Amino acid sequence: MRKGLHPATLFMLAFGFLFLYAPIVLLIIFSFNEGKLVSVWSGFSPKWYGELLQDPQILSAAWMSLKIASLNATIATVLGLFGAYALGRFGSFKGRTVFTGMMTAPLVMPDVITGLATLLLFVWLNWQRGVATITIAHVTFSMCFVAVIVRARLSSLDQSLEEAAMDLGARPAKTFLLITIPMLAPALVAAWLLAFTLSLDDLVIASFVAGPGSTTLPMVVFSKVRLGVSPEINALGTLIVLLVTVCIVCAALIFRRQEAQRVQDAQMADRDD
Repeated sequence: MRKGLHPATLFMLAFGFLFLYAPIVLLIIFSFNEGKLVSVWSGFSPKWYGELLQDPQILSAAWMSLKIASLNATIATVLGLFGAYALGRFGSFKGRTVFTGMMTAPLVMPDVITGLATLLLFVWLNWQRGVATITIAHVTFSMCFVAVIVRARLSSLDQSLEEAAMDLGARPAKTFLLITIPMLAPALVAAWLLAFTLSLDDLVIASFVAGPGSTTLPMVVFSKVRLGVSPEINALGTLIVLLVTVCIVCAALIFRRQEAQRVQDAQMADRDD
């Protein structure tokens, strides 16, 4: 007979969910507050969403952040894939320890140090700071997260499939594109989304390497919050939460459909046998 959860377990579970999601719920509620004071409810009104959509500074910064995050996620996924493949498939090679350390160092490096180091590099190279410098700075740390995710997935793959493809005459490049990449697809999607989120959320590093005309959304939000939180910022946060929720639900539905198709194919194969 299945027993229910212990009351203490239920309490800790409820407290954990409340601690995590109560601030988000309050943010969503007060984004519909009619008054400017975010701590006093003055009535229901969606007017702050209209004001948000008419704010050129926020719209320009949002487009800039989305563009940088997309470029960063794509480049970081490609570079992280190559780095993870080198560590997971090439075995021992000269400089492997140094390469592994360089791949994992940005994971534990403080953002202030990373931002300062990249700023000094761009100043030394005499590069004009802008979208390119922010993207490069974001790639330097986000590709490490991609490499960790892809390497974990790569270590669990069945190498016999790749070996069978090469035994049948496929070259290593063709095997990599047609066998390895499809098997790594879920990890690559997860790594891309993580790199996109890290770039979209970054404030410290972008503040170091940003230039005129390359202000990101977190920088605009931080500058506005310093003058006081407004319902317009709450509306922006609500839209971001909604966007993230939609992306998570879509990804979950896609993965569930793929898993159902995989189970169906396995059942059909067993039936044929």
